Amino acid sequence: MLSSQNFINQVRIPENNDWVIFILVGCIFLYVFMMNIIERDASLKDFLLQKYFDASNNLPSWIITSCVTTLTLSVLISQYIPVVPKYIADLQLLGYQLNKFGYTLLAVLFFYLIKSALGFLFYQSIGDGKKWTIFYFTSTKFYFILSFLLIILCVTHYYFPIDRNKIFLYYFSFFSFVFIFKVFFYLFHKNKILPEKWYYKFLYICTLQIAPLLLLWKLLFF
Repeated sequence: MLSSQNFINQVRIPENNDWVIFILVGCIFLYVFMMNIIERDASLKDFLLQKYFDASNNLPSWIITSCVTTLTLSVLISQYIPVVPKYIADLQLLGYQLNKFGYTLLAVLFFYLIKSALGFLFYQSIGDGKKWTIFYFTSTKFYFILSFLLIILCVTHYYFPIDRNKIFLYYFSFFSFVFIFKVFFYLFHKNKILPEKWYYKFLYICTLQIAPLLLLWKLLFF
């Protein structure tokens, strides 16, 4: 009789990434809904080049774009999270607990909500509240393009044979470039979305761009 200790199971269980497809398809559906219903059948070019005073339904478009960016960013970076903190893992709802994706999504959502709330309060506190609507109208275009890049990266990451450990450095470089580009995009955009006084611009970049990003990094990787 063959010993059971000599038996080696050669069956390989493939990684199931169907959840990624479901999320990405949902994100694309949100954009189709936004372009056809909210933006009234606007073309991609018209949407990206439209002027603030000619646009309508800016708030719903901003919310949908923020949701898609949050979802795609969480999908991409969740696999690099070292571990879900114990105080989060111990929380259960109906017998379920957060996995790495759930924790990442919660952290990124918290990051965007706090940053948006502080941004609104910042513009109100300096007496330039009207510029806040121009700000999120302009930032919607930036994040719309970024979210499509994130969708492409998600597909590449989960469905192509890449070395995920080595490519992390490329991701880090990519997001560093995006952050720097975003700062210059905000500083020199023709809509002049940042306050006119230089010290307010400096305050905004330090407190509402750099500080929240460091907080998000701490939540996810420490």
